Amino acid sequence: MSDSPVNIIGVAGCGNMGLSMAENLLANGYDVWGYDIRSINASDDFQNRMISNARTFASKVNTVISVVRDIAETNALLFDDQAIMCSPNYPTSLIISSTLSPRFIHDLKDRIPDDVVLIDAPMSGTSYRAKLATLTFMVGGEADHVQRLMPILGVMGSDIHHLGPVGAGAACKVANNLCAAAGMVAVRRALAAAKGYGIPQDKLLDVMRTSSGSTWYGDNFTDIDWAREGYAPTNTMGIVEKDVKSFVDALEGLAGIESGALEDTIIKEIRKLEPLI
Repeated sequence: MSDSPVNIIGVAGCGNMGLSMAENLLANGYDVWGYDIRSINASDDFQNRMISNARTFASKVNTVISVVRDIAETNALLFDDQAIMCSPNYPTSLIISSTLSPRFIHDLKDRIPDDVVLIDAPMSGTSYRAKLATLTFMVGGEADHVQRLMPILGVMGSDIHHLGPVGAGAACKVANNLCAAAGMVAVRRALAAAKGYGIPQDKLLDVMRTSSGSTWYGDNFTDIDWAREGYAPTNTMGIVEKDVKSFVDALEGLAGIESGALEDTIIKEIRKLEPLI
């Protein structure tokens, strides 16, 4: 177990979201370090705070915010390839900010060392909101644990919702993302139709922002850096697909609620998306 002070934070997964989260923590006086298996082009202020060795990272920090892509990368980080939770000096607090099935989060609680504090705090908002520190966090965990870690989340987000015990944040996030994915698919279909009608796409988006067609994706279309992407398993549209699958996984074991045609249709439509020109 690490002897590091409680305010030494590590951000694992320093992509567009994680790196901005780490830089905001640094700007607010936190002692924060980054880790990623890829080579990261960070700002001058943060480049020398990127740690390339997982064991060194685990020993350096005692609160880890995990922003890696999916369950496979989370397992690799915590137990398998990088195995920071198997290090002799493992971190003592773990914040899972990836969007994962709550069933995985519940299992994770039983796999980490008993003295590690776990909260799930997936966030909503794209990279521009991460830069502005206006993310929305959906949090699950014991009240005293959440209270202790709340100042960290407050530096990165403007809306923080404690929803219940461990797993509640993940459950809320996958439900939220189902709605977001459905809205995204609907907006992309509407934009494709607008082109056929001869209506400028930007004009349609303007109308929808002030009428019943308003959606998060459509309202923020010009600010979302991946809004025009086509589908690929490795890009953000692939992450949206993964999030819908996480919602489906979360339904297993819930009495009277099963996945159905809606989820299947959303996944199929995401996979059909071509880059929007």
